[in-house]
Amino acid sequence: MSKIDSTKEKQIHCSEIELKAKNGMGILLLNILLMILAIVGFIFGVIFANKGASLALGVILIIIGAVYLFIIGPILFAGLKVLKPNEALVLTLFGKYYGTLKGEGFFFVNPFVTAVNPATSTPTTASVSIEHSTAAGKNTVQAGNLGSMSKKISLKAMTLNNDKQKINDQLGNPIVIGIVVIWKVVNTAKAVFNVDNYTEYLSIQCDSALRNIVRLYPYDVSSDDNEKSLRGSSQEVAERIKAEIQSKVEIAGLEILEARITHLAYAPEVAAVMLQRQQASAIIDARQMIVEGAVGMVEMALAKLNENDIVHLDEERKAAMVSNLLVVLCGNKDAQPIVNSGSLY
Repeated sequence: MSKIDSTKEKQIHCSEIELKAKNGMGILLLNILLMILAIVGFIFGVIFANKGASLALGVILIIIGAVYLFIIGPILFAGLKVLKPNEALVLTLFGKYYGTLKGEGFFFVNPFVTAVNPATSTPTTASVSIEHSTAAGKNTVQAGNLGSMSKKISLKAMTLNNDKQKINDQLGNPIVIGIVVIWKVVNTAKAVFNVDNYTEYLSIQCDSALRNIVRLYPYDVSSDDNEKSLRGSSQEVAERIKAEIQSKVEIAGLEILEARITHLAYAPEVAAVMLQRQQASAIIDARQMIVEGAVGMVEMALAKLNENDIVHLDEERKAAMVSNLLVVLCGNKDAQPIVNSGSLY
């Protein structure tokens, strides 16, 4: 196996380690108590040192109090972490993955660990669009704290609303389409370590999947055709887009909950022509239905006349009757009848 293949396999199988952290409140109270004792010890050490009777003891108390008060105490405070519901912290210790802290509450972890979240430390189109939602050409991610500098990773369901794209359908017609994707982080280790920025990665993969799927379907088909289309089979197309995106973002530890088409229309440069085409197709379909119905009614009228022996018509009169009935039934306007008061022959 090559070096590239082994690295890819290592990324894909990156497992999440959930930490079992201690209660932070107990550590906080204990640390405060010890810092108070350190202050008291420091004061007594100064007193003993000034009296000269217990100089060695005073120096020891001063050193211990100063070390705990200015070094150990603040370091222990750095290990206290607060998490809200559906939040997580990915922690590293000296560059190595230490574990993921999940669950709401107040916790104490190794004070030397560092929280990592590349989605907030690196400027991306997704995070910039939250702060400047009116900027054209940016993707919009409606997701809690992605725009802040917090290192916490949100485990909530979030919404990615990409800009509308101009894509050619199966027939080569340019269309404008937009989708909204509901997603969430399910593996924090993959999200942080397998990709550079999981929000940017998701946005790019959504654009790519949308283009790959849309080009496989025509915008619309006739009513008699059973072929699937973007307009008539939007649910099936959305499910296929969701599956395509999910296969691409699996490496980033993301789960696609839902994908929906929010906008679908012909591109402005061909919209007028396509509207005329749709109107012409609708007129043809309507005329076809009218002619089929008219022929059936004429056939039924002739059959009834012969069956009931009401009148006997030769071939010429039958042709004239058929012509008149078709004109009346297929005409756009109401026919004005002309009554013949003379003999039929």
